[in-house]
Amino acid sequence: MEKGPNLTKITTAQTSIEEYLDALAGGESTPGGGAAAALTGSQAAALLSMVLNFTVGRKRYAEFEEEMEGYLQRTELLRAELLALADRDAEAFGAVAACYAMPRLTDAEKSKRTLAMQTALRGAAEVPLAMAALCLEIMELTPPIAEKGNSNVVSDAATAAHLAFAAMHSALVNVRINLKFMKDEAYVDQGQARVESLVAAAESSYNAARAACKRTLGIAI
Repeated sequence: MEKGPNLTKITTAQTSIEEYLDALAGGESTPGGGAAAALTGSQAAALLSMVLNFTVGRKRYAEFEEEMEGYLQRTELLRAELLALADRDAEAFGAVAACYAMPRLTDAEKSKRTLAMQTALRGAAEVPLAMAALCLEIMELTPPIAEKGNSNVVSDAATAAHLAFAAMHSALVNVRINLKFMKDEAYVDQGQARVESLVAAAESSYNAARAACKRTLGIAI
């Protein structure tokens, strides 16, 4: 995880942008990079929703109406899920930070602290893994939206793809750092395999998203 063990109570969805950025820039442990990644992913999903809202109900795109409505339901769910993960990341960090305050004078206390820390680290890895998977889905949704959605706003779909790609890789930084301190080799191997799979899939999906946007827009993205 990042920064020190100090914590601050921040609820992302109920915080103004200025307040959130002040908290992000401050000397507290949360919000941090994981929360920023989740919020960035949520913005990517919101941009796809915007493209879809400019498409659904328009006569020019009537043949894709049902398909676009389905995508809109999914992008809105992705937006909400990623926003919630911003706060879950802070909670996961809190669990790790709490372990540092546990006593470790006796062997029994050391053993208890180690077990608690390993459990907390696993939770702190699972949250950004979930973020990364959702960001990958945003990239996978971008090509059909860019190809069939309202061409006047496909530049926003391109931005969504860029943001989702950055958010996914940012989330994976936190996965890797937590795996580094885990003692369960089988879990670490499994986690690293999941990371590698996400990275490979994201590269393909990101390239497909960019290509689709480029075909519609006729510009380099």
